[in-house]
Amino acid sequence: MPNRRNVYFFYKDHPDMKEKVASLHKLALSQDFNIVTDYNSANIIASIGGDGAFLQAVRKTGFREDCLYVGISTLDSPSLYCDFHIDDTDQIMEAMANEKVEVRRYPTIEVMIDNQTSFYCLNEFSIRSPIIKTFVLDVFIDDFHFETFRGDGMVVATPTGSTAYNKSLRGSIVDPLLPCLQVSEMASLNNNRYRTLGSSFILSGERKLTLGVVQDGNEHPTMGMDNEALSIQHVEKIDIQLSGKQIKTVKLKDNSFWEKVKRTFL
Repeated sequence: MPNRRNVYFFYKDHPDMKEKVASLHKLALSQDFNIVTDYNSANIIASIGGDGAFLQAVRKTGFREDCLYVGISTLDSPSLYCDFHIDDTDQIMEAMANEKVEVRRYPTIEVMIDNQTSFYCLNEFSIRSPIIKTFVLDVFIDDFHFETFRGDGMVVATPTGSTAYNKSLRGSIVDPLLPCLQVSEMASLNNNRYRTLGSSFILSGERKLTLGVVQDGNEHPTMGMDNEALSIQHVEKIDIQLSGKQIKTVKLKDNSFWEKVKRTFL
């Protein structure tokens, strides 16, 4: 990382965490990196924790495309976004000194609420009913009415997010090299009267998905962007499409996306 020397550490403000991060500060300074306290001045943003911390680091720093995000895990279990472990200082030092570090690019999705408020997601966008009642959504693909969904809700995932909430809904795991988004249903209602596709489907990155919230008591849905709740009081229409933003992370040898999937799930 010879051309990236300003490092910002993102972590939970906790005494135990501060002690761990202090060792990383010393390591970075020993390799002639600069520690910055304002993420706007950084060209490397390092999250300390797990995948949740990585998602928060990307969100809280504005999904920056001009810097490199680095995930450093403090957990015992494998992590999909964290390429390093905080105790493996040799691996971290090697990456710092290596001038041929490869960059992995993860796609993001853009979500627009009622043509007014937009935000980005690295993992997924989710929407569900806030009350104990069937949630009804009109689903459009490129302005074509595809179906009327009835059930608990829907999840729209990026390829990397396909291993998260989407997988628990029996969605497919998608290679991040494929620019696309995946739509998965939560407990859809299918009988002689109501019918949905009943399975996940994958849309090209060139397409736009529109969800129309049927105004029958569910005008205030519970929505999530990655691991953070979205508080908007009234919703009628949601437009979702693959954005042009890509999150850059370090790509280590023998640590491809599929190697991470195998290590995590098999």
